[in-house]
Amino acid sequence: MFVTELDFEVYCDTSMAAVEKAINYCLDCLRYNGQVIGRELPVVMKGTNFVARVVCPEVDSLHPDNHSPQVKLAFKQLSEFGLLQPKVKVVGQDMNSDPSDESETVSWQILYTSHLHTCSPIRHGETFQPIPLYRLPAVANGDQKQLIKWQEDWSACDQLQMNGSVVEHPSLHEISSSKSHLFKRGWDLCRRMAVVSGIPTYLYIYRVAGESKEKEQARRCPVCDGDWALKEPLHEVFDFKCDECLLVSNLSWDFKD
Repeated sequence: MFVTELDFEVYCDTSMAAVEKAINYCLDCLRYNGQVIGRELPVVMKGTNFVARVVCPEVDSLHPDNHSPQVKLAFKQLSEFGLLQPKVKVVGQDMNSDPSDESETVSWQILYTSHLHTCSPIRHGETFQPIPLYRLPAVANGDQKQLIKWQEDWSACDQLQMNGSVVEHPSLHEISSSKSHLFKRGWDLCRRMAVVSGIPTYLYIYRVAGESKEKEQARRCPVCDGDWALKEPLHEVFDFKCDECLLVSNLSWDFKD
């Protein structure tokens, strides 16, 4: 991913409140389209300019060709708040981020995230690298907001169950059970993404605990009760894959080598 600056210049009399509202709306729309990653988006005032530093999946993530209808509208409205169109400057590649997938074709993909990841929650099934969301058809209402919100909820639950201090078990249930609300949302998003993109989209189910490694290896698909164990781990994460239900999962982390 790439650290990028957007430089918004004030060209006429306006107010700080108006500038703040306009810039934050632009950044929100970019984030919900997958063009900007993460939730902490600092904006610095430099004279009559306001510079936002963001992280983008690719060098050209902010190119107008990648804009959603919401982003286009947000940028169009900047002049109403006394701001010019932002100048974009790529600062450099972020050494701590996952590189985006560069494959020309995608045979299958996975909806996957964790409390450690802020990159796109859609990953290439073969390379396991994140696919920028703006490269995919909008899953609903012209952008990828529903995917981003699902990712935020999943990451929050994962963080809570990892911390183990408050609401650990309800959080674990949400990310590991096929009966949970978060599972149903994710599974629905996967099916919708498969329809709009034409790419089979699998959902990841987290797994931890269990009685023994042998019993865990004998686990069956929680939806169709089919045999879904893989002969070899996939991407060193997944040990189960159901092509009928489009689900992937791991051997319980308590027994994983």
